[in-house]
Amino acid sequence: MGVIKVGTSSWADQMLVRSGWYPRAANTPAGRLAWYAERFGLVEVDTSYYAIPAPETAEGWAAATPPGFTFDVKAFRLFTGHHTPIDALPRELRPAGGPSRIRWRDLSAGAYDELWDRFHAALAPLAEADRLGAVLLQFPPWLARGDAAKRRILSAALRCRPWPVSVELRHSSWFTEDAVVDTVTFLRENGLGYVCVDMPQGHASSVPPILTATTDLAVVRFHGHSTAWESGDKQDRFRYAYGEEELRRWSVLLRELADQCGELHVLLNNCCGDQAQRDAARLAGLLGVAPAAARA
Repeated sequence: MGVIKVGTSSWADQMLVRSGWYPRAANTPAGRLAWYAERFGLVEVDTSYYAIPAPETAEGWAAATPPGFTFDVKAFRLFTGHHTPIDALPRELRPAGGPSRIRWRDLSAGAYDELWDRFHAALAPLAEADRLGAVLLQFPPWLARGDAAKRRILSAALRCRPWPVSVELRHSSWFTEDAVVDTVTFLRENGLGYVCVDMPQGHASSVPPILTATTDLAVVRFHGHSTAWESGDKQDRFRYAYGEEELRRWSVLLRELADQCGELHVLLNNCCGDQAQRDAARLAGLLGVAPAAARA
């Protein structure tokens, strides 16, 4: 069975900081990350989706965590086709006189290349410290299956190399009965990890949780099952507590998936207060997974 690492999709979310999960003594960003890393061996960097971090920031992340700790890093949203506020870009790379929200094709080729160069520079300290897991390419829910979409995915994935890449697809057309085998084959043949998600079903953006590994690294992200999934309010969308029976059932399924790969990353993304951390701790216990600090 492959190595299983369990964590959450944030360690610095303000709702988490205000929840009281961190002790009063962990009152700095580095202190909170170090305290988190005593309890989990994995975390997803979510802030990189909103803006490319400085290399010095990533150096601090590596320094605050023990050997064996892993960061999965979400790619900057412009790279995956999301509309991006222009002020999320460095001032010198913003197109003059453009709209307040842009997409990648609104940039010059030089500016787009420079953004990728800066993304690589930001992640280099994690890679050099052996802390980098995978780059998560989370594509928008309007990216429907098709040849153009596949080319878009491959283009972004190529930019991430040599790092491992995991792909989260959020349009149901990739997972219809006559398409799912092609989708999995496409990812496997191109060395791209498939991200399985547990999420509310029955919505336009819903995709099924298909447990399969397309590379040696598999990723499962748990969004919860909030009845307010289509709400614009993040707190309501992710307000969900996994029950004991749910977690027990998932622990069995996750062990079976770990038999298909060398490493399995399990991320709780029901980030409302400290719910993700509490559920991740319970799931890690069911899986018998120790934090990186305990394994070192």
